Order: sequence, then C-alpha cells, then structure tokens
Amino acid sequence: MRNLQKEYDVIIAGCGISGLYTALKLNSNLNVLLLSKGDNGLSNSSLAQGGIAAVVDNPDDSTQLHFEDTLIAGGGVNDKRSVDVLVNEGPDDVKELVRLGVDFDRDASGGLMRTLEGGHSRNRIFHHRDNTGYEMTKTLLERVYELPNVEFSEYTAVYSAERLPNGGFRVNLIKNDEHIDVYCRFLVLATGGLGRVYKYSTSSSVCTGDGIRLASEMGAKIKDLHFIQFHPTAFAGNDNGERFLISEAVRGEGAKLLNCNGERFAHRYDERAELAPRDVVSRAIILEARRTGSDKFYLDITEKGEEFLYRRFPLISSKCLENGIDISKDWIPVFPCQHYLMGGIAVDLYSRTRVYGLYAVGECSNTGVHGKNRLASNSLLEALVFSRRAAQDINEKAQAAFELIYDEADYVQDYSGAPVPSELADEIREIMQRSYFVFPDAALARQGLKSINSILDRLRVGKFKKDCTYEEILSLATVAAMVLKEIL
Repeated sequence: MRNLQKEYDVIIAGCGISGLYTALKLNSNLNVLLLSKGDNGLSNSSLAQGGIAAVVDNPDDSTQLHFEDTLIAGGGVNDKRSVDVLVNEGPDDVKELVRLGVDFDRDASGGLMRTLEGGHSRNRIFHHRDNTGYEMTKTLLERVYELPNVEFSEYTAVYSAERLPNGGFRVNLIKNDEHIDVYCRFLVLATGGLGRVYKYSTSSSVCTGDGIRLASEMGAKIKDLHFIQFHPTAFAGNDNGERFLISEAVRGEGAKLLNCNGERFAHRYDERAELAPRDVVSRAIILEARRTGSDKFYLDITEKGEEFLYRRFPLISSKCLENGIDISKDWIPVFPCQHYLMGGIAVDLYSRTRVYGLYAVGECSNTGVHGKNRLASNSLLEALVFSRRAAQDINEKAQAAFELIYDEADYVQDYSGAPVPSELADEIREIMQRSYFVFPDAALARQGLKSINSILDRLRVGKFKKDCTYEEILSLATVAAMVLKEIL
C-alpha cells in the first residue's frame, strides 16, 4: 500500500456500512481517506444477521406504523424528528442498495421477501438469508473500491484527533506500530460501539469505543451512553468472550423460548411473549433465571425442519453445528449478551456534532432514533440514512474555499514507553459485566467506577508505549467510566 498523503478533504474512521455509505455519497471531487482498524471487511456491520427494516411497496404497512413501533420499542424517549427522517427516507436507501447490487432474498415470483422480528407489527425486514450485514458490507465495499477519489488504509487505528486553530483536523494514526499525522477538512467517525468493554459481547473485536473517546476529547457531547442493549438470544454453549448471535429472525420464524424445564415462559412477563422488544425479553430471561435458579435457556425451532432451516439460516446452522447443535433436531442454548449501543456521540439530523466539521455516523453516534432500546433491524437503516445525510452536508460545505493551515513541528510527541499491561482490559470487562448486565447494580457500579478511575489515572500518568493496545485500553476505560457515572 502506498504511503499516506498528508492532506485530505475528508477522513472517515471506520469501514462498516455507515463509513462505506458516507464515502459512496460524497462528491467525486473530494479526496477521501477511509480507515479500518482491522481489514476492510471487519466491522459490526458485517456480523448483522437479521436484516434491514423499511416500508417498501407494501400496502399492508405504513411508515406511520414503523414510526410507532420504533417509539414503543425505544420507551417513548426517541427523538421523533430523527425517527420521522428514518422511516420516511429509509425506503429510498433500501432501493439504492438493490440498485447497487445487494442480493436480498426473493420469492418465487422475484419479489423481495420480508420477515417479522420482535417489536414489529408488520413483516418489513428485508434480508439476505441470515447474513444480511455481510452481504451489504461486501457489496458496498465493492462499490467504494471503484471510486478513484477514495483511498483505503487497513490496520490503521486513530490514536488522537484535534481541531486545528483555523479549522480542519490533525489526526494521529497508528499504522505498522508507527504514528503518522494526517490532516483533513472534515472528520467522520464511523467507529462502531463499545461492545468489547464487556466480557461477553456479540460485537466485533474492533468495537472498543474509540470514536466516543476521540469525540469527547475534542469537545463533542456524549449522550445516554448507558442506553446499552442486551440481546436476549446469544449462543450460550461456550465460554468465549465473543458470542455469536441467534438472530431475532429465528423467533420471527416461530422459535419458542424455553426455560430450564422446557417450558415457554416469556408470556408471563409480556403479552407479546417471544416477539416483544429485545430489552423486554432480556429482562424476562433474567427474572425467570432468578425464579427457577437456573441460567439454562433454549430456543426451539425444530418443528420447521432441516430443509427450511438450513436454507433460511445457513450461517446460524453452521455455527451451531460447530458447537455440536443441530438446530433442526436440538434446542439452541441461549442467554442475554451485550449487543448494541443506543447512546453515543450526540448529533443532529445531519450527523453533525457540536464541533464544526466533526460528524458521527452508525453505532458510535446518538441520533435519538432508538431511544432506550433499538427496534430490531433499524440499525442498518439508521447507518444508511444518517451517513447519507452527513455526506450531503459535507458536499455542501466543501464548496466554500478553504486551506488547511498547520505546523507539523507543533505536534512532535514521544510515544515510547513500556508495554501497557494487557490484563487491564480484562479487569475493565469484569467490572462492567458485574456492574451493569441487563439490570444495573448501583453498589457494584460505584465500586467499579473507583477501579476504572484508578486505571485511567495509571494510563495517563504511566510511561507506556502508545501503541494500539494502549489506545484500545484507554478507550475502554474512558467509555466504561462514562457508562458507570450515568447509572449512578
């Protein structure tokens, strides 16, 4: 890969769907750098299974119903303006995906298929089997690779970013263990959520809250970081930190949720039973675990049969088989797990933060769409709608004449030191898992915050090598402290 340039019109940190779609929608005369902390295909977006929710050419559905379902799932604290934008503009972005080549599942007559997921009152989820996020990410990557104005840089982390005195940003990157300063007029954070702050998460390994830390350091507002979604049905048959998801769509296709005695129980806690919103089902599982004294829970979809299940859920079927579970014959062991962040970097309807020129899109942002709890399959739609809007705003602002002014001598720093103890990350994860899992525990959170603050002090005062490990642990500690402060 060629050496990075010094100056760009736009730098996008993050290569998931929101980062890729931003790049696609920027004017072709803008010079764009697209960063990925891992390889270009590694993101939370690529792990999304269920699908994307939108009302497209369906006389039995309406954007008003989608609007209402989103508010109900979010506890009514959603930003209604953002939800209105989502449900009314989102259908055109789904059509754009089809135009770009995303291979959504179709029925025998060639029409797009729709499924149902928890919290939705209509079948409005478009999907590609059970790996919709991967199909979308792959297709968008292919389209962005075709753009001559976009440069990719893989295995590149953002260590720090700051606004220049006369506008624009200096962005310090870690690439091949070296620190590199690059400069841009507009900076878009598409860095994903904070899932890896938990011991057990469905999130990609790159989701360590980096963008939230960076935005906070630059003066952006961070909002509702304790709005964390715990998905009720992560696979529970192993003790790995990274859990794979048993999609909401499995329950949408008829799976029954069973307790340790093989009994359905979700209806005891909510009349919508298995198809209640995710937070409701997660709380039901925890309360049922307390009632029965067991953490053994299962999904049963065996009645659908092997032919249907292996065609509809090839990824889930294969992942379960790797762990000794045949979903056409066996119950699937499940338990809640950290899954998604609804809070994040506060933005307006065009994904602008309060720092001029700084934008946040995707899971790291807080558009207000999701409220306290995200409605299933709204995340991919939000990623498209609000990254397109960010690109529109940048395209308009970029028309004005501007020159980056900076003196590189002002930014010479010493990044050397001893390796940071990697076990600090494990300590942070243990604290978060104990303090705030489905139900927050104020006493444990108070103790945990003291420990997290001690870790932060140690990181800031200690003479540590400022490498990717340090950067990630600093981000984990920073966002953990923010979450725990909010729940106290």
